[in-house]
Amino acid sequence: MIAVDDYKFLAELLKRGSGLALGEGKEYLLESRLPPVASRFNFPDLPALFQALRTRATAEMTKAVCDAMTTGETLFFRDNAPFLALEKQLIPELLPRVRAQGRPIRIWCAACSTGQEPYSIAMIVDQMRATLGGTKVEIVASDYAAPTLARAKEGIYNQFEVQRGLPVQQLVKYFAQVPNGFQVVPALRDAIAFREQNLLQSFTALGNFDVVFIRNVLIYFDTPTKRDVLERIARQLHPGGTVLLGGTENTLGITDKLVRLQGATTSLYRRPGEAGVVPQTTGGKAVA
Repeated sequence: MIAVDDYKFLAELLKRGSGLALGEGKEYLLESRLPPVASRFNFPDLPALFQALRTRATAEMTKAVCDAMTTGETLFFRDNAPFLALEKQLIPELLPRVRAQGRPIRIWCAACSTGQEPYSIAMIVDQMRATLGGTKVEIVASDYAAPTLARAKEGIYNQFEVQRGLPVQQLVKYFAQVPNGFQVVPALRDAIAFREQNLLQSFTALGNFDVVFIRNVLIYFDTPTKRDVLERIARQLHPGGTVLLGGTENTLGITDKLVRLQGATTSLYRRPGEAGVVPQTTGGKAVA
């Protein structure tokens, strides 16, 4: 059993380090995910690890704990609707604008976990080459956890993982069988720039984006952290840029800097006053 004081301490450490709001009753997550971290740093058990974190923690040790706790669930073409929106709506809308500006379309997959989401995006982009007509698409994928990001870069998935959401046609076209599973072909891996990025820290160095996927990660943050991350993302959008949230996520009561697109069949958000957004209301009157 994890002592109450240790649990509170770990919850505070995780919030400061990664933004994760652990909440109550999650002791089982610590018990299941942190023993390998204790072993890595030669501690006999979790209490010894917790004591070291209190008294002589190194940056490496703290990062390892946060890495272990922020590993997320993901699969290829998860929920499907966001990827259909990218293919059928967002990229076609962007093409005239970026061609006129003489620049590439830029897509950021934040909190990319083990890579299934950015590879799904890259497959769509590759299949749209005729439509793109030479317009370049830059895909940036980031994650907080270094081991998870390393796995994403490697692009190797087992039988169970490729069966979760990946159509057989894409498996045949974009993967090669290797001894321990299926690896994404080099051309698709090279189409993605993987970056280690803590969403609590500045990401201005990544540049501006036309599309940002930040799906099913904000649910782990408290409201002030959600607001901070979303508002900084809003500032990184090119004019008319779109943010895609998870199906159960929204910006209501969090920020007015991103507004849902009118009639959207999935969680698409833009800055107020831009094309397609649902007008916000204050005192019964619409405001831009």
